[in-house]
Amino acid sequence: MKSTHIRQILSQAITLGMVVSSALIIWKGLICITGSESPVVVVLSGSMEPGFKRGDLLFLYMNKDPIRTGQIVVFNDGRDIPIVHRVIEVHERRDSKEADILTKGDANDDDDRMLYASNRQWLQQKHIMGRAVWFLPYVGWFTIIMTEKPVIKYILVGALGLLVITSKG
Repeated sequence: MKSTHIRQILSQAITLGMVVSSALIIWKGLICITGSESPVVVVLSGSMEPGFKRGDLLFLYMNKDPIRTGQIVVFNDGRDIPIVHRVIEVHERRDSKEADILTKGDANDDDDRMLYASNRQWLQQKHIMGRAVWFLPYVGWFTIIMTEKPVIKYILVGALGLLVITSKG
């Protein structure tokens, strides 16, 4: 009787490990396919309305093609949270393949120079995490709620843990 119980617990632990491993493999696969270190991001503010709303889930793609004016990009120049904005100016340097990139939120009055780290006036290609190529409206609200209301996250994790412990294999 006791060995059956131990087998059941081990089976549940292995199943949970396989689910977590599968999620990590899918995430790493998306990173390889898209060329972006973060292939999926959630829009966290209303700065890109009406095109993208808070809670929209964006799928990113990144390749060696130059960044162009009008593209919607996700950039991170050292901040904790990446920013989703539109490229409004690109100045390509003739002496190198580098470019100076200026962004702005569609709903904002001013460009993003005040958002850039270290009083930077322009972004470089290395700051761009990816270009938005597709989106799912509102799907990211789950992430926003979990971030803004940690108690919900703990309740959900606790409920899932309880489900794993009490489920019959």
